[in-house]
Amino acid sequence: MRMDDLALAAASAAVLLLAVPVPVHAASAAAPHLCEGGEVDSRGRSSVDGREIAWDDESTFDDARKHAIKVWTAGTLTRVKVTPDGATAYADLEWRDTNQTGKGWKSVFGKWDPNTGTDYLWFNRAYLDDGKKYGTNEHRRRVAAHELGHALGFCHKEYGFGQHPSVMWADYGLIEGKRINGPTSNDVRAYHALWG
Repeated sequence: MRMDDLALAAASAAVLLLAVPVPVHAASAAAPHLCEGGEVDSRGRSSVDGREIAWDDESTFDDARKHAIKVWTAGTLTRVKVTPDGATAYADLEWRDTNQTGKGWKSVFGKWDPNTGTDYLWFNRAYLDDGKKYGTNEHRRRVAAHELGHALGFCHKEYGFGQHPSVMWADYGLIEGKRINGPTSNDVRAYHALWG
């Protein structure tokens, strides 16, 4: 009889343990950080062709391009190759410069511009040229890392009171304030959720 009481107690304890919900913070820690405005990270809204971005360069900001490619292909971020296009390859992404402050470009330092053919990643020289307020390699590198993140399929991430640092925040001042120069642990988690 004693054995049945112990078995019943053990079974009851097991049922209670299974009924206890997983803590919310544990579930959210494994998930990528949320996008602004209900958007989602998307392979379909990226410059990635298969598992590669073949790029061409028409920009004067080579240091920024090199930095962005380096930080988005470092460590475990190896699922998407970012390589220069060849003589027989069609460029998926072209790095370009513009110099605009008018409609649609006011306080816009860079922009990923998806198209039906080659996508463009724009650096805005009106703000990023030497002698301008943001005309240093450090600023240009941040802008390039952010825009290449869009080319990889990542949306603008919610700020969330700064609790989830991301190079994909929409507000450059927030990225600059936290001195984010490349993908954070939140961005790495989003990368693996999207690309494996």
